[in-house]
Amino acid sequence: MAAQIRAFIDHHFRHFNAATLKDAAQGYEKFLDANGRMMLTLAGAMSTAELGLSLAEMIRRGKVHAITCTGANLEEDLFNLVAHEHYVRLPGYRYLSKQQELELLQQGLNRVTDTCIPEDYAIRKIQHLIETCWSDAHGNATPRLPHEFCYELIRSGRLTKHFQISPDDSWLVAACERSLPLFVPGWEDSTLGSIFTSLCMRGELSPKAMRGGIDYLLELAAWYRTQSVDHPMGFFQVGGGIAGDFAICVVPMLRQDLGEDVALWNYFCQISDSTTSYGSYSGAVPNEKITWGKLAVDCPQYLIESDATIVAPLIFAYLLGR
Repeated sequence: MAAQIRAFIDHHFRHFNAATLKDAAQGYEKFLDANGRMMLTLAGAMSTAELGLSLAEMIRRGKVHAITCTGANLEEDLFNLVAHEHYVRLPGYRYLSKQQELELLQQGLNRVTDTCIPEDYAIRKIQHLIETCWSDAHGNATPRLPHEFCYELIRSGRLTKHFQISPDDSWLVAACERSLPLFVPGWEDSTLGSIFTSLCMRGELSPKAMRGGIDYLLELAAWYRTQSVDHPMGFFQVGGGIAGDFAICVVPMLRQDLGEDVALWNYFCQISDSTTSYGSYSGAVPNEKITWGKLAVDCPQYLIESDATIVAPLIFAYLLGR
Protein backbone atom coordinates (compact mmCIF):
# COMPACT_ATOMS: atom_id res chain seq x y z
CA MET A 1 0.00 0.00 0.00
CA ALA A 2 2.80 2.44 0.86
CA ALA A 3 4.27 2.08 -2.63
CA GLN A 4 0.87 2.89 -4.16
CA ILE A 5 0.49 5.98 -1.94
CA ARG A 6 3.96 7.09 -2.97
CA ALA A 7 3.08 6.75 -6.64
CA PHE A 8 -0.21 8.63 -6.08
CA ILE A 9 1.59 11.52 -4.37
CA ASP A 10 4.24 11.66 -7.10
CA HIS A 11 1.56 11.97 -9.78
CA HIS A 12 -1.12 14.11 -8.12
CA PHE A 13 0.57 16.36 -5.54
CA ARG A 14 1.87 19.19 -7.74
CA HIS A 15 0.96 22.54 -6.22
CA PHE A 16 0.34 24.45 -2.98
CA ASN A 17 0.33 22.42 0.27
CA ALA A 18 0.25 19.20 -1.73
CA ALA A 19 3.47 20.11 -3.52
CA THR A 20 5.11 21.13 -0.24
CA LEU A 21 4.13 17.77 1.23
CA LYS A 22 5.85 15.95 -1.64
CA ASP A 23 8.89 18.24 -1.48
CA ALA A 24 9.19 17.67 2.28
CA ALA A 25 8.95 13.88 1.87
CA GLN A 26 11.58 13.87 -0.87
CA GLY A 27 13.78 16.19 1.20
CA TYR A 28 13.41 13.86 4.20
CA GLU A 29 14.48 10.93 2.03
CA LYS A 30 17.48 12.82 0.65
CA PHE A 31 18.43 13.82 4.18
CA LEU A 32 18.39 10.20 5.38
CA ASP A 33 20.41 9.13 2.34
CA ALA A 34 23.06 11.63 3.48
CA ASN A 35 23.30 9.73 6.79
CA GLY A 36 21.17 12.28 8.62
CA ARG A 37 19.58 11.86 12.03
CA MET A 38 15.95 12.96 12.37
CA MET A 39 14.31 14.37 15.47
CA LEU A 40 10.52 14.08 15.31
CA THR A 41 8.35 16.16 17.63
CA LEU A 42 4.74 15.37 18.52
CA ALA A 43 2.23 17.85 19.88
CA GLY A 44 -1.56 17.77 19.90
CA ALA A 45 -3.46 14.51 20.18
CA MET A 46 -1.42 12.49 17.70
CA SER A 47 -1.42 9.30 19.78
CA THR A 48 -5.18 9.35 20.22
CA ALA A 49 -5.35 9.98 16.46
CA GLU A 50 -3.48 6.63 16.20
CA LEU A 51 -0.44 8.02 14.41
CA GLY A 52 1.30 4.87 15.62
CA LEU A 53 -0.27 3.03 12.67
CA SER A 54 2.40 4.64 10.46
CA LEU A 55 4.92 6.08 12.91
CA ALA A 56 5.72 2.72 14.52
CA GLU A 57 7.03 1.36 11.22
CA MET A 58 9.00 4.56 10.61
CA ILE A 59 10.77 3.93 13.92
CA ARG A 60 11.36 0.25 13.19
CA ARG A 61 12.77 1.07 9.76
CA GLY A 62 15.27 3.53 11.25
CA LYS A 63 13.72 6.65 9.72
CA VAL A 64 13.25 8.39 13.10
CA HIS A 65 16.17 8.66 15.50
CA ALA A 66 14.67 10.51 18.48
CA ILE A 67 11.26 11.83 19.53
CA THR A 68 10.28 14.82 21.62
CA CYS A 69 6.64 14.65 22.64
CA THR A 70 4.16 16.01 25.12
CA GLY A 71 3.22 13.98 28.17
CA ALA A 72 -0.21 13.48 26.62
CA ASN A 73 1.23 11.79 23.51
CA LEU A 74 3.44 9.57 25.66
CA GLU A 75 0.60 8.27 27.81
CA GLU A 76 -2.15 8.23 25.19
CA ASP A 77 -0.30 5.69 23.08
CA LEU A 78 -0.32 3.42 26.15
CA PHE A 79 -4.00 4.16 26.78
CA ASN A 80 -4.94 3.18 23.23
CA LEU A 81 -2.78 0.06 23.45
CA VAL A 82 -4.72 -1.37 26.40
CA ALA A 83 -8.22 0.11 25.97
CA HIS A 84 -8.85 0.56 22.25
CA GLU A 85 -12.00 -1.59 22.23
CA HIS A 86 -13.59 0.69 24.81
CA TYR A 87 -12.92 3.98 23.02
CA VAL A 88 -16.03 5.75 21.75
CA ARG A 89 -16.02 7.79 18.56
CA LEU A 90 -18.43 10.70 18.20
CA PRO A 91 -18.57 11.89 14.57
CA GLY A 92 -21.11 14.57 15.52
CA TYR A 93 -18.99 16.03 18.33
CA ARG A 94 -19.47 19.59 17.07
CA TYR A 95 -23.15 19.48 17.93
CA LEU A 96 -23.01 18.10 21.48
CA SER A 97 -24.91 20.08 24.08
CA LYS A 98 -23.47 20.90 27.49
CA GLN A 99 -25.78 18.27 28.99
CA GLN A 100 -24.46 15.64 26.60
CA GLU A 101 -20.88 16.57 27.52
CA LEU A 102 -21.81 16.14 31.20
CA GLU A 103 -23.28 12.73 30.43
CA LEU A 104 -20.00 11.69 28.82
CA LEU A 105 -18.18 12.72 31.99
CA GLN A 106 -20.63 10.71 34.10
CA GLN A 107 -19.97 7.68 31.90
CA GLY A 108 -16.22 8.05 32.43
CA LEU A 109 -15.59 9.11 28.83
CA ASN A 110 -13.00 11.87 28.39
CA ARG A 111 -13.51 13.48 24.98
CA VAL A 112 -10.66 14.47 22.65
CA THR A 113 -12.40 16.02 19.64
CA ASP A 114 -14.28 13.07 18.11
CA THR A 115 -12.80 10.36 20.35
CA CYS A 116 -13.54 9.52 23.98
CA ILE A 117 -10.83 7.96 26.16
CA PRO A 118 -12.43 5.61 28.72
CA GLU A 119 -11.37 6.61 32.24
CA ASP A 120 -11.48 3.18 33.87
CA TYR A 121 -10.29 1.00 31.00
CA ALA A 122 -7.46 3.29 29.91
CA ILE A 123 -6.30 5.83 32.49
CA ARG A 124 -6.93 3.89 35.70
CA LYS A 125 -5.63 0.66 34.21
CA ILE A 126 -2.31 2.26 33.26
CA GLN A 127 -2.20 4.08 36.59
CA HIS A 128 -2.54 0.79 38.46
CA LEU A 129 0.24 -0.80 36.41
CA ILE A 130 2.73 2.07 36.40
CA GLU A 131 2.29 2.96 40.08
CA THR A 132 4.34 -0.14 40.90
CA CYS A 133 7.23 1.26 38.86
CA TRP A 134 6.92 4.65 40.55
CA SER A 135 6.78 3.07 44.00
CA ASP A 136 9.90 1.00 43.31
CA ALA A 137 11.79 4.11 42.23
CA HIS A 138 10.57 5.91 45.34
CA GLY A 139 11.52 3.07 47.68
CA ASN A 140 14.89 2.40 46.06
CA ALA A 141 15.77 6.09 45.58
CA THR A 142 16.35 5.43 41.88
CA PRO A 143 14.58 8.29 40.05
CA ARG A 144 13.85 7.93 36.36
CA LEU A 145 12.55 10.03 33.51
CA PRO A 146 8.84 9.69 32.66
CA HIS A 147 9.39 7.72 29.45
CA GLU A 148 11.80 5.36 31.22
CA PHE A 149 8.94 4.23 33.46
CA CYS A 150 6.88 3.55 30.32
CA TYR A 151 9.74 1.55 28.80
CA GLU A 152 10.10 -0.36 32.07
CA LEU A 153 6.40 -1.20 32.07
CA ILE A 154 6.47 -2.40 28.45
CA ARG A 155 9.58 -4.52 29.01
CA SER A 156 8.13 -6.08 32.15
CA GLY A 157 5.55 -7.95 30.08
CA ARG A 158 2.76 -6.91 32.46
CA LEU A 159 1.01 -5.02 29.67
CA THR A 160 0.93 -7.86 27.17
CA LYS A 161 -2.25 -9.55 28.38
CA HIS A 162 -4.04 -6.18 28.22
CA PHE A 163 -3.19 -5.40 24.58
CA GLN A 164 -6.25 -4.52 22.50
CA ILE A 165 -4.38 -3.50 19.38
CA SER A 166 -1.36 -5.08 17.75
CA PRO A 167 1.87 -3.85 19.34
CA ASP A 168 3.00 -3.34 15.74
CA ASP A 169 0.72 -0.28 15.70
CA SER A 170 2.10 1.30 18.89
CA TRP A 171 4.80 3.88 18.28
CA LEU A 172 5.84 3.69 21.94
CA VAL A 173 6.35 -0.09 21.77
CA ALA A 174 8.44 0.42 18.62
CA ALA A 175 10.47 3.14 20.36
CA CYS A 176 10.98 0.85 23.35
CA GLU A 177 12.18 -1.99 21.12
CA ARG A 178 14.89 0.25 19.68
CA SER A 179 15.63 2.07 22.97
CA LEU A 180 14.87 5.24 21.05
CA PRO A 181 15.85 8.46 22.84
CA LEU A 182 12.66 10.18 24.04
CA PHE A 183 12.34 13.66 25.52
CA VAL A 184 9.12 14.70 27.25
CA PRO A 185 9.21 18.33 28.41
CA GLY A 186 6.44 19.47 30.73
CA TRP A 187 5.38 15.89 31.52
CA GLU A 188 3.57 17.09 34.65
CA ASP A 189 1.03 18.68 32.29
CA SER A 190 -0.50 15.26 31.55
CA THR A 191 -3.00 12.91 33.13
CA LEU A 192 -0.32 10.65 34.59
CA GLY A 193 1.58 13.75 35.71
CA SER A 194 -1.47 14.86 37.67
CA ILE A 195 -1.87 11.39 39.16
CA PHE A 196 1.80 11.26 40.19
CA THR A 197 1.47 14.70 41.79
CA SER A 198 -1.65 13.63 43.71
CA LEU A 199 0.26 10.66 45.13
CA CYS A 200 3.03 13.03 46.22
CA MET A 201 0.43 15.22 47.93
CA ARG A 202 -0.83 12.16 49.80
CA GLY A 203 2.69 11.36 50.93
CA GLU A 204 2.75 8.04 49.07
CA LEU A 205 5.47 9.17 46.65
CA SER A 206 8.16 11.83 46.56
CA PRO A 207 8.75 14.24 43.67
CA LYS A 208 12.35 13.04 43.84
CA ALA A 209 11.27 9.73 42.28
CA MET A 210 10.67 11.50 38.97
CA ARG A 211 13.35 13.27 36.98
CA GLY A 212 12.10 16.36 35.16
CA GLY A 213 12.50 18.93 32.42
CA ILE A 214 16.05 20.09 33.15
CA ASP A 215 17.16 16.46 33.20
CA TYR A 216 15.54 16.02 29.79
CA LEU A 217 17.33 19.09 28.42
CA LEU A 218 20.65 17.74 29.69
CA GLU A 219 19.91 14.38 28.01
CA LEU A 220 18.90 16.14 24.80
CA ALA A 221 22.09 18.21 24.78
CA ALA A 222 24.19 15.07 25.25
CA TRP A 223 22.33 13.32 22.42
CA TYR A 224 22.72 16.27 20.05
CA ARG A 225 26.40 16.74 20.82
CA THR A 226 27.13 13.08 20.10
CA GLN A 227 25.00 12.68 16.99
CA SER A 228 25.93 15.96 15.30
CA VAL A 229 29.63 15.09 15.20
CA ASP A 230 29.16 12.60 12.36
CA HIS A 231 25.62 13.26 11.10
CA PRO A 232 23.56 16.14 9.74
CA MET A 233 20.66 16.80 12.11
CA GLY A 234 17.05 17.12 10.99
CA PHE A 235 13.86 18.36 12.61
CA PHE A 236 10.37 17.11 11.68
CA GLN A 237 7.74 18.96 13.71
CA VAL A 238 4.18 17.66 13.96
CA GLY A 239 2.14 20.53 15.38
CA GLY A 240 3.69 23.15 17.62
CA GLY A 241 3.80 23.77 21.35
CA ILE A 242 6.37 22.72 23.89
CA ALA A 243 7.43 19.58 22.04
CA GLY A 244 8.77 21.60 19.12
CA ASP A 245 10.03 24.64 21.01
CA PHE A 246 11.89 22.62 23.64
CA ALA A 247 13.72 20.38 21.20
CA ILE A 248 14.78 22.94 18.61
CA CYS A 249 16.26 25.26 21.27
CA VAL A 250 19.01 22.80 22.17
CA VAL A 251 21.11 24.25 19.34
CA PRO A 252 21.14 27.92 20.42
CA MET A 253 21.66 26.78 24.01
CA LEU A 254 24.80 24.85 23.05
CA ARG A 255 26.06 27.51 20.66
CA GLN A 256 25.13 30.77 22.40
CA ASP A 257 25.02 29.88 26.09
CA LEU A 258 27.88 27.38 26.15
CA GLY A 259 29.89 28.68 23.22
CA GLU A 260 30.15 25.29 21.54
CA ASP A 261 30.61 24.99 17.79
CA VAL A 262 27.87 22.45 17.15
CA ALA A 263 26.11 22.25 13.80
CA LEU A 264 22.78 23.93 13.20
CA TRP A 265 19.72 21.88 12.22
CA ASN A 266 20.11 20.84 8.58
CA TYR A 267 16.52 19.93 7.66
CA PHE A 268 13.30 21.44 8.92
CA CYS A 269 9.69 20.57 8.26
CA GLN A 270 6.62 21.62 10.22
CA ILE A 271 3.02 20.55 9.78
CA SER A 272 0.98 23.36 11.28
CA ASP A 273 -2.40 25.05 11.18
CA SER A 274 -1.28 27.93 13.41
CA THR A 275 -1.41 31.49 12.06
CA THR A 276 1.74 33.62 12.04
CA SER A 277 -0.03 36.95 12.44
CA TYR A 278 -1.37 35.95 15.87
CA GLY A 279 2.16 35.98 17.29
CA SER A 280 2.23 32.28 18.13
CA TYR A 281 5.58 30.50 18.29
CA SER A 282 3.93 27.49 16.67
CA GLY A 283 2.94 29.57 13.66
CA ALA A 284 6.33 31.18 13.11
CA VAL A 285 7.67 30.62 9.61
CA PRO A 286 10.98 28.70 9.43
CA ASN A 287 13.00 31.82 8.47
CA GLU A 288 12.31 33.31 11.90
CA LYS A 289 14.29 30.43 13.40
CA ILE A 290 17.40 31.62 11.56
CA THR A 291 17.42 34.77 13.72
CA TRP A 292 17.42 32.62 16.86
CA GLY A 293 20.41 30.57 15.77
CA LYS A 294 18.42 27.39 15.22
CA LEU A 295 18.49 26.84 11.46
CA ALA A 296 21.25 27.35 8.94
CA VAL A 297 20.57 29.76 6.07
CA ASP A 298 20.87 26.92 3.54
CA CYS A 299 18.72 24.51 5.59
CA PRO A 300 15.91 22.97 3.49
CA GLN A 301 12.67 24.34 4.98
CA TYR A 302 9.12 23.11 4.53
CA LEU A 303 5.96 24.48 6.12
CA ILE A 304 2.82 22.48 5.37
CA GLU A 305 -0.25 24.39 6.50
CA SER A 306 -2.68 21.55 6.93
CA ASP A 307 -4.04 18.88 9.27
CA ALA A 308 -1.25 16.78 10.78
CA THR A 309 -3.54 13.74 11.09
CA ILE A 310 -3.78 13.76 7.27
CA VAL A 311 -0.31 14.99 6.29
CA ALA A 312 1.98 13.00 8.61
CA PRO A 313 0.65 9.53 7.61
CA LEU A 314 0.98 10.48 3.93
CA ILE A 315 4.60 11.56 4.34
CA PHE A 316 5.40 8.45 6.36
CA ALA A 317 3.76 6.24 3.71
CA TYR A 318 5.80 8.00 1.03
CA LEU A 319 9.02 7.24 2.89
CA LEU A 320 8.00 3.65 3.65
CA GLY A 321 6.98 3.01 0.04
CA ARG A 322 10.46 3.31 -1.39
